[in-house]
Amino acid sequence: MESKRIEDDTRVSSPCIGICRMNAFTGLCAGCDRSMDEIVQWSSATDDEKRAIWQLIRQRRQAPR
Repeated sequence: MESKRIEDDTRVSSPCIGICRMNAFTGLCAGCDRSMDEIVQWSSATDDEKRAIWQLIRQRRQAPR
């Protein structure tokens, strides 16, 4: 579940839910909907970069599958 504090909190929560399995077709994690690059970058990303990744995740989740 996505944290409601993402937009205004200085500490951005990780989208990881512990289901770490890359989908070969989409190139995204089945658990968090991030690409491998986004997963790798997460630990060194600024809060603004993390919020941008969250925005991409929201867009992916809303897109028809």
